[in-house]
Amino acid sequence: MAIIINLDVMMAMRKKGLTELAGDIDITLANLSILKNNKAKAIRLSTLNEICKALNCQPGDILEYVEDTEEKENKEESPDM
Repeated sequence: MAIIINLDVMMAMRKKGLTELAGDIDITLANLSILKNNKAKAIRLSTLNEICKALNCQPGDILEYVEDTEEKENKEESPDM
């Protein structure tokens, strides 16, 4: 997936643990762990809002776009139109 969730980085910078953050934003440890370990397929904007509020950060501090190597290879192989 081309979107990377850097929640673990922001949590470390803010010195917040998984249990503390889960309690702050009212989300289960299991769901927060999925986000933290970059296993999530989607995130609700309301959840992102609560995370940003709790960690005092911007969505861009947590979400990062990195081009997939497959996508990059496909672009290089196909001729420009």
